[in-house]
Amino acid sequence: MQYIRTVACFFGVLFLTACAGWQEPPRLTTDNLVVTAAQTIERFRSHEKLKGFSDLLPSARAVVILPTVIKAGFLGGGEAGNGVLLRRADDGSWSYPAFYTLGAASFGLQFGVQDTAIVLIIRSEGALQSILKHQGKIGADTGASVGGVGVGLEASVTTNLGADIVAFASSNIGAYLGASLEGAVLATRRDLNEAFYGEGATPETIIAGSVKNPTADSLRQVLARK
Repeated sequence: MQYIRTVACFFGVLFLTACAGWQEPPRLTTDNLVVTAAQTIERFRSHEKLKGFSDLLPSARAVVILPTVIKAGFLGGGEAGNGVLLRRADDGSWSYPAFYTLGAASFGLQFGVQDTAIVLIIRSEGALQSILKHQGKIGADTGASVGGVGVGLEASVTTNLGADIVAFASSNIGAYLGASLEGAVLATRRDLNEAFYGEGATPETIIAGSVKNPTADSLRQVLARK
């Protein structure tokens, strides 16, 4: 009985924590994401254990920036977080951000709670189009191979040079065992896109430049900085 209470309390706290972030007004969420996404890029560039990040970013076809992904596990596990997708043009400039959410569930021996920042470097047009069209599981439904690089991950930049998507991760706070992006689903946040750009805004129209919002100019400038 005590075990059941412990598990129930564990997931109850996680649920309440997650709800606090999802209940804020959509426009407040988008503005916060734009600011924290820029901060995440700056932090990853200067992180001593993520040296490969600055090497791959200039040649990226697109990026997905997830400033806060909350992961939790107790035998079974899950993760969720909002983020932005931006496409790099041939001239080196970056599009305005489209808003997405990442979600995943996992099973096996794992325990803990962690707040992690993740940046996905999308290295080909095919991988980008797969995400835009399918919104499926990363590395599975999208048909794109994924490699991991980051603090606490065993993979290195060298071993993932052939991957369509390279995931960089760094813990903001906490400790977690068994974390993985395997099976994670990246889905469009229609409510956030329309809150930021207006009714009818889609990831395709956003990255094509059909709709704009100067609030995101600082993020675009941070990405373009060499």
